[in-house]
Amino acid sequence: MFSKSKLAILLSRLKDFERPNVKLEQYSTPSEIAAEVVYRAAELGDIKGKSILDPACGPGFLGIAALLLGAKKVNFLDASKEAIALCRENVRSISKEYNIGKAEFTLSRIQDFSGKYDVVVQNPPFGTKIRHHDRDFLIKAFETASVVYSFHKVESRDFLYRISADNNFRITHAWLFDFALPASQKFHKRRIHRIRVGCWRFKK
Repeated sequence: MFSKSKLAILLSRLKDFERPNVKLEQYSTPSEIAAEVVYRAAELGDIKGKSILDPACGPGFLGIAALLLGAKKVNFLDASKEAIALCRENVRSISKEYNIGKAEFTLSRIQDFSGKYDVVVQNPPFGTKIRHHDRDFLIKAFETASVVYSFHKVESRDFLYRISADNNFRITHAWLFDFALPASQKFHKRRIHRIRVGCWRFKK
């Protein structure tokens, strides 16, 4: 298995959004954070040999990390054609160097998707542009797999405990991070904006 630092280096070399869509809240999981979460998931037995869904995949950092750590299959799901094209390019680049599992690509809104997987690993929109969008992703994740890893703002903690209990899931782990989001729009005043984010592991 790759070391966590090697995994982070490989992810950092992949292509990222050049012009993120503000309405879709397109921001990538920082490579070091993506590597750490997927590495921890692998240590918990949730990656190797598993079928995994990566909703709102963007450039595909989470799903690609899962493939590199031995996932049997990853379905990269996004509502953006540009994101799917970028993700395909990144998977193609990695597959030239490493023997990885099967990669599938699905262009779909989260509400329209259906399927069953072992694990969901997602960094969904936080719901700041489309109200309750984060909730839509969590509900679909709970319908899709018995183990879910999901990124949310730390302020959503109470909501996460409520929604998990309402759907017969329990939170087993939580990891907190500082997301460094680089300025990507003209109206952004700071070169880098930092927000406090957590990744929660839910189990049915």
